Amino acid sequence: MQSSQLSAYALFVEIQHKATADWQKCVLVRYLVTAKVKPGREGALAKAIEDGTLGAGSIAGGEYHRNMECARLVRDGLVKWVEVCYCATPLEEERPYWEEYFDLVKVQDAHARTRCKDLNGTEYWACSDCDCTEKLESRLATWGPLFLDTL
Repeated sequence: MQSSQLSAYALFVEIQHKATADWQKCVLVRYLVTAKVKPGREGALAKAIEDGTLGAGSIAGGEYHRNMECARLVRDGLVKWVEVCYCATPLEEERPYWEEYFDLVKVQDAHARTRCKDLNGTEYWACSDCDCTEKLESRLATWGPLFLDTL
């Protein structure tokens, strides 16, 4: 994400934290998303990725394109990627953008929350500089070909 987008996203998160009675319900979490491209939407998805309009209007900005660059085709037409999300509800911001092109099959925690320094209170806002997304995507890279190469 560009610094201006990151700043806007951080402000969005801070506002959500303040607006949420229990602030721990609103934290950055990494999800492993399993989805399938909706029938007949492959061309539109490829065009949106190519021209940079995927996720246009979302506070998450370029994160959608980054997700697709790392996404893997795993089996039976299923696509997996690691999604970084600050919303209290998983993919609350991102879901409508993804559902334009994908049927979301499963959204699950990408790793144990007990190991997350932000969630366990060891280091607040640790997710901003954490390398766990990179580690998760490195592991994901062994699961199948790049989705973009198959689209």
